[in-house]
Amino acid sequence: MPNDKPDSRSGVGARLRRRRRALHLTLKDLAHQTGLTEGYLSQVERDQVNASVRTLQRLCEVLKLNVGDLFDQGGPVASPVLRFRDAHGMSFGEGATKIKLTPGAFDHLEVLLGHFAPGGSTGVEPYTHGSSEELLLVLAGEVEVWVGEQHHRLSALDSIHYLSSDPHRVAETTGTQEARVLWAIAPPTY
Repeated sequence: MPNDKPDSRSGVGARLRRRRRALHLTLKDLAHQTGLTEGYLSQVERDQVNASVRTLQRLCEVLKLNVGDLFDQGGPVASPVLRFRDAHGMSFGEGATKIKLTPGAFDHLEVLLGHFAPGGSTGVEPYTHGSSEELLLVLAGEVEVWVGEQHHRLSALDSIHYLSSDPHRVAETTGTQEARVLWAIAPPTY
């Protein structure tokens, strides 16, 4: 006789719970940020109720997930190899792009490759995102990094670490060369 009970490791609720815990959020924290009750969220996490699409959108917004990430669990095991040629970059800041190098299913680590055109930056103003630990490693070129009131100039293979909740900004310094950086963020905030 088949078992109709969902696998506690693979349902939508289990995925939400893993991500919430990876972000060090309690049910109370999540309830406060989404406007949902702790009891309802507990039922969703235990797959006892099916959340509406709008509810899943609200949860994913707080948990920094795409709704599709919740359902990308069936089928064959994905290859652990991610091909750079298949990656899609996104523009951000001024003259900058970033490419996510880790799969969406990762709950505890996110790695991004950043490219700055000559004079490019993450934007004019410092920004924050989440409250994760972040490491920036310069792969090529030179960048300036502002974290709070501190200013640092970094060259190839230099790194800096900070909290993503600290206002920060990155810019290519020479104005004539490109720069490449790698961000490692734990837990993910994008």
